[in-house]
Amino acid sequence: MELENNREPGEADGVGTKRINNDGKSIEDVDKARTGGNHTMGTDSHLDTSNIPETINGTTIGGGIYQQKTVTNVTTQKRPQRRGGKPQPDRPQRVLFCLSVKNPIRALCINIVEWKPFEYLILLTIFANCVALAVYTPYPYSDSNVTNQALEKIEYVFLVIFTAECVMKIIAYGFLLHSGSYLRNGWNILDFFIVVIGMISTVLSNLMKEGFDVKALRAFRVLRPLRLVSGVPSLQVVLNSILRAMIPLLHIALLVLFVIIIYAIIGLELFSGKLHKTCLRPDTGERMKDEHPCGTGFQCSTGYVCYEKWDGPNHGITNFDNFGLAMLTVFQCVTLEGWTDVLYNIQDAMGSTWQWIYFVSMVILGAFFVMNLILGVLSGEFSKERTKAKNRGDFQKLREKQQIEEDVRGYLDWITQAEDIEPDSDGNLMHDGKAKQSNEIKSFDLLEDESQEVQVAESWWRKGKKDFDRLNRRMRRSCRKAVKSQAFYWLIIMLVFLNTGVLATEHHEQPFWLDNFQEYTNIFFIGLFTCEMLLKMYSLGFQGYFVSLFNRFDCFVVIGSITETILTNTGIMPPLGVSVLRCVRLLRVFKVTKYWRSLSNLVASLLNSIQSIASLLLLLFLFIVIFALLGMQVFGGKFNFEPSEEKPRGNFDCFWQSLLTVFQILTGEDWNVVMYNGILAYGGIKTIGALACVYFIILFICGNYILLNVFLAIAVDNLADADSLTTIEREEVTDDGKFNKSPSPTPTIEGEGMKNINIEIDMDGDCIDIEKLDDEAIYEDEEGEICDEDLDEGDKDVITARPRRMSEVITSSKIQPIPEGSSFFIMSQTNRFRIFCHWLCNHSNFGNVILCCIMFSSAMLAAEDPLKSNADRNQVLNKFDVFFTGVFTIELLLKLISYGFVLHDGAFCRSAFNLLDLLVVCVSLISIQSSSNAISFVKILRVLRVLRPLRAINRAKGLKHVVQCVIVAVKTIGNIVLVTCLLQFMFAVIGVQLFKV
Repeated sequence: MELENNREPGEADGVGTKRINNDGKSIEDVDKARTGGNHTMGTDSHLDTSNIPETINGTTIGGGIYQQKTVTNVTTQKRPQRRGGKPQPDRPQRVLFCLSVKNPIRALCINIVEWKPFEYLILLTIFANCVALAVYTPYPYSDSNVTNQALEKIEYVFLVIFTAECVMKIIAYGFLLHSGSYLRNGWNILDFFIVVIGMISTVLSNLMKEGFDVKALRAFRVLRPLRLVSGVPSLQVVLNSILRAMIPLLHIALLVLFVIIIYAIIGLELFSGKLHKTCLRPDTGERMKDEHPCGTGFQCSTGYVCYEKWDGPNHGITNFDNFGLAMLTVFQCVTLEGWTDVLYNIQDAMGSTWQWIYFVSMVILGAFFVMNLILGVLSGEFSKERTKAKNRGDFQKLREKQQIEEDVRGYLDWITQAEDIEPDSDGNLMHDGKAKQSNEIKSFDLLEDESQEVQVAESWWRKGKKDFDRLNRRMRRSCRKAVKSQAFYWLIIMLVFLNTGVLATEHHEQPFWLDNFQEYTNIFFIGLFTCEMLLKMYSLGFQGYFVSLFNRFDCFVVIGSITETILTNTGIMPPLGVSVLRCVRLLRVFKVTKYWRSLSNLVASLLNSIQSIASLLLLLFLFIVIFALLGMQVFGGKFNFEPSEEKPRGNFDCFWQSLLTVFQILTGEDWNVVMYNGILAYGGIKTIGALACVYFIILFICGNYILLNVFLAIAVDNLADADSLTTIEREEVTDDGKFNKSPSPTPTIEGEGMKNINIEIDMDGDCIDIEKLDDEAIYEDEEGEICDEDLDEGDKDVITARPRRMSEVITSSKIQPIPEGSSFFIMSQTNRFRIFCHWLCNHSNFGNVILCCIMFSSAMLAAEDPLKSNADRNQVLNKFDVFFTGVFTIELLLKLISYGFVLHDGAFCRSAFNLLDLLVVCVSLISIQSSSNAISFVKILRVLRVLRPLRAINRAKGLKHVVQCVIVAVKTIGNIVLVTCLLQFMFAVIGVQLFKV
């Protein structure tokens, strides 16, 4: 086989050169003769002869590789088809009934609006407009300053730019009537609405300067930041995903509205007019300082009487006097903010305690059940979107793989089309080759003598380098083995926890010796962690070290700690900067996540979720900015109620304070208090001030229940992936352990002579060294230490990648047979009395009787009087307690006889629930036998009787399975609790660093 490599440029394509066969005829002439003179290279023909070889004068011609006077494997390759240009958009032929496509004005507008710098200019203008709105400072009573007046003039510039953009887009795309027109796009509708409102407000402000307040219309300017969404594709994707989830959320919204309406009507019937009494002095008319509802449940102090004509709590906003205020109060209770205050006010006004049924049922049904359905819907929708995105990615990878396979198949077909050289036709070529080879041999003989002298001089250098490389490899192998050892693992863990303990010792007014101790230990730990970093760099190599994210994190922490120490000791930075920089030390705490595989997967999933919700974070920030600007326009300068009173902290008087207030409302902390102030700012509930609650309700619903729940949905999905990854890795480790135990049929390469083997890949001249592969690829095993956790013996279910729902778990309630072995060493498995005890314990009626006794005994415990221990009621209840304790003791003895105590499998004490029963019965017996109630230890034991209701778990099968699922969930969230504790510890120490005096 031979491939000609000495081709001129252009010969590979068969275009632009004249190729000659052995008879001196050009291939083009042969082709013309073969196709009747109508075929020429580079033009299309009706007959495809690219794959039809033909022999001309003993030479095979197929149209491929040619050489002058020699033809070897001539093939004509099919020219690739040129793809067509980008299709032109389908624009209407005429817009606004007068402008055609060829109109110069319309063509200019099309070029401008589709020009990329123009889009960037509009986005920059929107950003500048947002800055101008944020700089604006609202003042009470419509006052202004020089800055606000200048901003009003700049607003005209923004309005002109946005109007010009709107007009050019209408001219370019049309207005409304045809598809693809300007108003057929939702974002363009928003732009058009904002521009029209801006023009109307400008015209009205100029025509009626004194008689018309355009502040309400100017409030719509805050919607301009929404135009950023139309200019950022990632924001459009996130917002469209949320909008697609609105359809199922609409059903939940109707359910929530139904619940609120039902409870509002019930509250209107029960509590209407009950919150308008408070205490005041009859002689002076002075009310009590802390106004409070009074009635049969709350008696006024001496000198005060219960006066009826009072607005009510929170200036009359929180009440059930009409349907609207009742709905607002119910919504506040459903958000779990201040619902206890409403409950206590109702109880103080009405006197009885049955009102808790209304409020507790409303919280359970509305807050715990219905509102959490929003998270379930969002989680389901985003899981579907994630699955669709994954399927699209897999399909794209499959397409790429198929394309690669087609390319490889094409290359292989091209390579295998080469043919053997015929000696008759290519004798001259072989003769030229032999002559060339003889010349090369002669020239090599001339150079051999000179190279031998150089080799003698370089042999000792190569030998020394080879010995050094061998020693270096052995040392790196030893260091790598040490780094991956369990001793090194536990050493780093111990150092991390010691460093954590030292960081936690810092406090206010600490002694001088503790300062020195903390400084010296900090230098000591920096040195140790630096040695760890350098050792890993040496053993793994720079490439293998920095591939790992945790190694990069370690490197950042070490370099930051060294920098902080140098700046602290030299005194270059101010004290505050040093305190901030010292916080880098706290990042060492997270080194523990590197060596804990399940915790590492959890942290990786959290980081992955942060990457996946970057666009959502931007959308949330944009949402906060818009509502902060709207709050400034609506409530700015209006929270000054009384000159003697201090202005509330949560206000909208400047942009930064408005941002903080909006974020406070999103978190749900005292959002109702800010809403009360907003209603009072416009006159209270007796005027239009009641409409101010719309702003706060929309902000709370969209921000807290939708956007923040989207974060939770993405985090839940990523945490499920982390659990799946940990489970899969455990299965892989188990399989690897089984594989390593079996004899390996793969031979190993040993010996000095095999260490210099190279794998040469003759593609683009690259060469890969086995040693280099071994050194560089070791990072794949660097994270390989996985702390296995033993599974429960009774857990024989197949471990799946994704956690199963509870409804998928098949619960079995089979009767356990009598365990093998003797009970108390005297009763065998066939003992009749033991068989009778087993039958009685597993009888359904016996279980129901015991369950009833547990419920009655729990009710007796709840009926005790804790204030008077010697009361007659407690004496009667003690007699019942003795009776129930006797019943539980008989049950315990029957089960001990039936199942045995502890020594054999299936014994009574081998179950955690049975141990709980044993503890409760023993505590009850000890408390009954003790006659002295003064012994504190006995009192503690009597307190443990409150565990008695838990005994019902082992009797109710459904409840038992629910508790088991909760226990499994508690085991699963252990890593989450640990990460939370690490974060709390880090921010606690940061707080000590920054805010201690």
